[in-house]
Amino acid sequence: MNVAELLWIPAGMMPERTIVCFDDQPCTYAEFQDRVGRTAGALRALGVQAGDRVAVLDTNTPAVIQVAYAAASLGAVFVPLNYRARSGELLHMVDAAAPRVLLVGGRYLDLASELSRACAAPPRLVTLEHPAPGLAHLADAMAGADAVTPVDVADDELAVLMFTSGTTANAKATMLAHADLVNYVFGTTDPVDESESEAVLIAAPIYHIAGLTAVHTAMFAGRRIVLMRQFDAGEWLRRAAEERVTHAFLVPTMLKRVLDHPAFASTDLSGLRVLSYGAAPMPLNVIRRAIASFPRSVQFVNAFGQTETTGTVTMLSPLDHRLDGPPDEVEANLRRLSSVGRPLPDVTIQVIGPQGNPLGPGHVGEVTVQTARAMRGYYGQAAATRAALQDGWVRTGDLGWLDEDGYLYLAGRKSDLIIRGGENIAPEEVEVVLKSHPAVDEVAVFGVADEEWGERVAAAVVRQPGAEIAAEDLIEFCRQRLGSFKKPEFVLFTDALPRSALGKLLRKELRALHEAEQASPPRKP
Repeated sequence: MNVAELLWIPAGMMPERTIVCFDDQPCTYAEFQDRVGRTAGALRALGVQAGDRVAVLDTNTPAVIQVAYAAASLGAVFVPLNYRARSGELLHMVDAAAPRVLLVGGRYLDLASELSRACAAPPRLVTLEHPAPGLAHLADAMAGADAVTPVDVADDELAVLMFTSGTTANAKATMLAHADLVNYVFGTTDPVDESESEAVLIAAPIYHIAGLTAVHTAMFAGRRIVLMRQFDAGEWLRRAAEERVTHAFLVPTMLKRVLDHPAFASTDLSGLRVLSYGAAPMPLNVIRRAIASFPRSVQFVNAFGQTETTGTVTMLSPLDHRLDGPPDEVEANLRRLSSVGRPLPDVTIQVIGPQGNPLGPGHVGEVTVQTARAMRGYYGQAAATRAALQDGWVRTGDLGWLDEDGYLYLAGRKSDLIIRGGENIAPEEVEVVLKSHPAVDEVAVFGVADEEWGERVAAAVVRQPGAEIAAEDLIEFCRQRLGSFKKPEFVLFTDALPRSALGKLLRKELRALHEAEQASPPRKP
């Protein structure tokens, strides 16, 4: 089944239902389907054929969604580019994907022109907003194009090349087929219901799997998509209230900003029914604060997954977030709030040791995933594909452990594991202790190279507002609660932790900060 059918099926049932609202301008299924069909016709007139890559560089706009469905309609491959990436990172992406066309939003036109001149196989540039000298303009191309309906595709034909976050190395182009995306939607979403009136607020970027799958599930379910160009806490609150949003997804940093915003307490969020979160570890104090602060009618869901698994593989359900009731249930749920929940019905989770042997409950190892919607591999990277896909399992690169009830707890990235004198140290284990100190707001633990020990433990700490704490005091705090070899030997105080747009911690930047501080002359007393 072609991914574009996720639009065509509900559009045939309820053409007059509003499906997209952007900049307070609504658009019905029928109108949006027509735009997608003519966009596909325009792309075909520009030379796009089945199998070609169609890249987009822009913030969240209806045009980006149009291009996603239009590319699928032609049997072409949609390539959403990270508009927050640096020029060198984007050049790597464009060279790796080798798109036939690159559709560009106005603010990125100069950058795209620079990329086109520098890349090995320059794509044809097409403007999404205003015409530009010497370039094709999508609206003009659509005006003279015949509408195209979705072609038949094989289940394993590629629909999307989505780049991983690339926080430690060059981003890899994850290959997702039509069946991967369709199976995810069918497995997690009920079809459109004429009696339901739901709205989803999408602030996650469409270049991220969370944003793209949110579009597909909302489209198929008939939920009105309230689309934000980029996340802003105040604007999120305004749109959630005015549009009577029922469903939303936030990464932890976004949720904290919403809670901290001055307008939060006075905003009417009574329409909100489901608030999902994920894409990065959720601090326990933030989710507990959210549970206490949002209306009691809001159901919280923690969704954990990867681009390589076409999104969510485990879920912490609304019932797991209940902090009222019998004391033993509250205690169990408080413990489970630190987990990412249990596998979805189409997913099997296994934690394995260094030799690939399955580990029992309570033992930390690499998290592996088996699902029919696993990626087809990394585009143009056979060795990386072989390392990630082994014997029908996705090697996630995440460390974690399962409890007796099948809840998965993460313990950091395998690549972040600190090996000090032959001893393995999971950064999260040290972070949990440091976060329990009343003077600590946020913390990140990382390894730094050392000639004698191989690696030594360092911690970057953001103090609570107004709090004073010395590095020596935090080191001693850890020594009393952890094995001595696990305590930090360096503490770096900082105003904020470096994170990606989706809230992922950038430990490599912390290592650079640590090296810079160590190289600096000591401060005078």
